[in-house]
Amino acid sequence: MKHVGENVVRIEADALRALADRIAGPMTAAFDSAVELIYGCAGRVVVTGMGKSGIIARKIAATLSSTGTPALFMHPVDAVHGDLGMVVRGDVVLALSASGETEEILRLLATLKRLQVPLISMTGDPVFEKSAEKAAGGSPAVPQNLSTLAAAADVALDCSVAKEACGLGLAPTASTTAMLALGDGLALALAEKRGFKEEDFAHLHPGGKLGKRLAKVESLMHTGEAVPRVTPQTRMPDVIYEMSRKKLGVTAVVDGEKLVGVISDGDLRRLLEKRGKDVLDLTAAACMTASPRTIGANEFAATALALMEEQKITSLVVVDGGHSLLGIVHLHDLWGTEMM
Repeated sequence: MKHVGENVVRIEADALRALADRIAGPMTAAFDSAVELIYGCAGRVVVTGMGKSGIIARKIAATLSSTGTPALFMHPVDAVHGDLGMVVRGDVVLALSASGETEEILRLLATLKRLQVPLISMTGDPVFEKSAEKAAGGSPAVPQNLSTLAAAADVALDCSVAKEACGLGLAPTASTTAMLALGDGLALALAEKRGFKEEDFAHLHPGGKLGKRLAKVESLMHTGEAVPRVTPQTRMPDVIYEMSRKKLGVTAVVDGEKLVGVISDGDLRRLLEKRGKDVLDLTAAACMTASPRTIGANEFAATALALMEEQKITSLVVVDGGHSLLGIVHLHDLWGTEMM
């Protein structure tokens, strides 16, 4: 049975290689047109499909939305029973159909034309023939017997495959894999064109492990009265009291609002080992680390974690560009993000 599984994967891999060759070659202009059409869309991308194509359509809509392109899935059956109201001028419709003749999708065409909503199709039509079948002018020949959906589309994208991976040649396998990959290609080309960054991804993914890894330090740090702070002149008994009261294992030493040093539990232990009870006669200025590691509020929590691991510390002081104290982020706060 392992040979069956291997064969399925190889057939689907071949379908993806052929799709990549089309995008790099004869389908380049159509792919770019689809990207531009969606990029210039003032509304949303409404993705639709029936059956297995509908499942792929849902995933494409989700990928578009999570990478900065507002999108939603519309079931074609529900659409003809009222859900077409979700499509308005300014939207773009992306319709998936392996045959290009799915009846439930074709019923939508008249309304889409009336609304003047641009239509991008993904079908199994061999819209772009191989180079051996080029037209005399050198441009790829376009078959005359296109499916109804591909012929009606403003941009027709080619998801054709040489064969399905199913031994019977019936179950959608290679074709749906090609549709999924082409949808990912569109979504990520759009994300790059929009300049979509890690922080944008974090804003759209506040839940789940990915979102937590991209959380900003400012959303996790202790601020205000929760931040232990003393002045350089504070006597060590008061320093110890402040550290114990705030329970972060560290205190910032500030001159006004400007950070001038840090005293940690580790610093106290080392001082007590070296000087004993004489430490209690000292001031914070005599005991602090004058050049502590700090981090900015807009840095990622993952960056804070990496710094703590590198320096073998449990807290980082958060400062602004002028080195003023903003807060403290503790290792325990990062544990809550499930990064560890």
